[in-house]
Amino acid sequence: MGLMVMTLIGVLATGSAAIGGTLAVVNAAIGLTLYVIYERIWAGITWGRNV
Repeated sequence: MGLMVMTLIGVLATGSAAIGGTLAVVNAAIGLTLYVIYERIWAGITWGRNV
C-alpha cells in the first residue's frame, strides 16, 4: 500500500511513471536499511534491562 502511494506521489510530482516508481523503491530500500541499523544499535544497548 505504501509503495503504491509513494509511486503515485512520485508520478504526480515528476510526471514520469518510471521516476515515480524509482523514487518509491529507493524510499522503501532506505527505510528498510535504516530500520535494520536502528534495531541493531538498540539490541546492543544493555542499560535499563533487568535480565
